[in-house]
This record gives sequence, C-alpha cells and structure tokens, in this order.
Amino acid sequence: MRTVFRSAEADTAFGAATVRRRVRRGQWRRPARGVVVTHSRELDRREQQELALCLAPPASALGGLTALERDRLKGFGQTTTWVVLPEGARRPQHDAVFHWSTRLDHEDVHPTHEPRRTRTARSLVDAASWAPSDRAARTYVIAAFQQGLVSARTVREALQRRGPCRRRALIVESVLDAVGGIQSLPERDFDDVRRSVGLPAPTRQARAKGSDGRFHLDATWDDWDIAVELHGVGHLEAEQWSTDLARANEIVIGGRRLLAFSSFSVRRQRAEVGDQLVRLFLARGWTKPDASRP
Repeated sequence: MRTVFRSAEADTAFGAATVRRRVRRGQWRRPARGVVVTHSRELDRREQQELALCLAPPASALGGLTALERDRLKGFGQTTTWVVLPEGARRPQHDAVFHWSTRLDHEDVHPTHEPRRTRTARSLVDAASWAPSDRAARTYVIAAFQQGLVSARTVREALQRRGPCRRRALIVESVLDAVGGIQSLPERDFDDVRRSVGLPAPTRQARAKGSDGRFHLDATWDDWDIAVELHGVGHLEAEQWSTDLARANEIVIGGRRLLAFSSFSVRRQRAEVGDQLVRLFLARGWTKPDASRP
C-alpha cells in the first residue's frame, strides 16, 4: 500500500483539510518540503526510494538496480537508490544517485507500474552501465536472464533506444552467454591465454572417473597432474553449481591440482588467469622455456 505522496497528490487523494489535520496531529509526516507520508514512523528503505522519486520532477523514474529490485530481481541486497531524471532537471536534495536521460517516455518507463520506474530491460541496461565493475555488470545481466525477467529481444531493443552507453559490448556479450550463443568461446580464449604465457598444450576433454560415472575435463596436463575447468553461465544455477563442486572434489581426490576459471575471467581478466596458471605450473616443477635460446 502506497504511503509516500507528493503534497498535491495527497491533497487530491485525501483532501487538503484531512492532510493538514493529520500532519498537525502527528499522525502523518512531512519528511521534506512537498512530500507527505501517511504514517508517523521512520521511513523504511522502499519508502526512502519513493521519497527520492517524489522530490524529483514528475517525469522522473526509479532506475537501475532500484527498479530491477521492484521488478523482483533477487540476490542483490543494495541500499543505494537510483533515480533517472529528465535531461536538464535540477538535482533534488537527497542522497540518492541521480542520472539524466532524454528517453523517459512509455517505451522506456512502464505507464502503470507504481512507483514510476523504467521498464525491466532498460533498468538492466542502466544497471550494467552504472555497475562498479565489469564483473558486477555481467552478474546483473546473467541474473536477470536466469530469473526470467528479460529476454534477448527486450534487452536488444532497450540497447537500441539507449544508444551509446558504457559497457555496451560487455552487455551484448553477457546476453549471448545467457541465451547460450557463445558457449565455445571460453575454450578458444583460454588457449590464447595459455599460449601467451608459454605453457604447453593440454589434453582437451580428457576423460576422468567420478563417483557417479565418467566425465570430461576441459584441459589436463598429465605430466604435472594439473587440470583446468572452464565455467560458463550454467554454473551460476544452484543445481549445476553443486554438480560442479562435486566434480572438482573428485578431480582433487584423484590427485590432480585443479584451477577453475569463469568465462568472464578468461575473456576479461587474462593477466590474472595467466599468472595463476604459470604459478601453479612452476609449483609443480615446470620450467619455463628460455625465450633467448634459438
């Protein structure tokens, strides 16, 4: 039930005399100029979000992770309030994070949802663009797809309307990962990293025996008892994650040293992946070839 109103909205809904009387008696509050709250308690987090929106111009909307949370995105307990203001609007006096946009019409803002907020696909594009890191941006995109909140079509359309934005390429890449469009790329990218640090070629898709049958390893080096597992999007799902952990345990029990990398790390944190690979090989007695020898 809505409890935070602009003063004009409260006057229309309840009558100006009723609003003044209840505020005067302490039954209702005015936490900021032009805003009425229909109770006398401290505002909770969702009411603080609505307060920020009430302090903004009427064309504004909740956006990013705040709007996604309202649309039932789970797994991101965040306290920041994100609000999108119309281009040229003055920044309200509130500790929310404000962004400005020329696209706040019905295509990007849902016409009936309360509180007013950007549509889910637009919210996701904004959240990924505003994220504190590439890893966080990718996680938002994957989570939204796994929770069934968006589709490739709606995100593509939101990107087209949004125009140039930060991390556009990463968002597209993450969407393709989420819908299963580029499963083969991590292995190819991993091989690029492996060659760049001078490591020998592995055995691909080697068979290993687990407690419940046989499975394949992404890359193995039997001379050093090393194995590598490359994880795509699927391992973020609870059931698959549990299976992957069991597989990893069986690999270690079998005597191998195991490294596991996400497709994100292989593509976008190559220096870190290469460094960890080299350090494990060195620890297992590998000697790096002398590049100065003919």
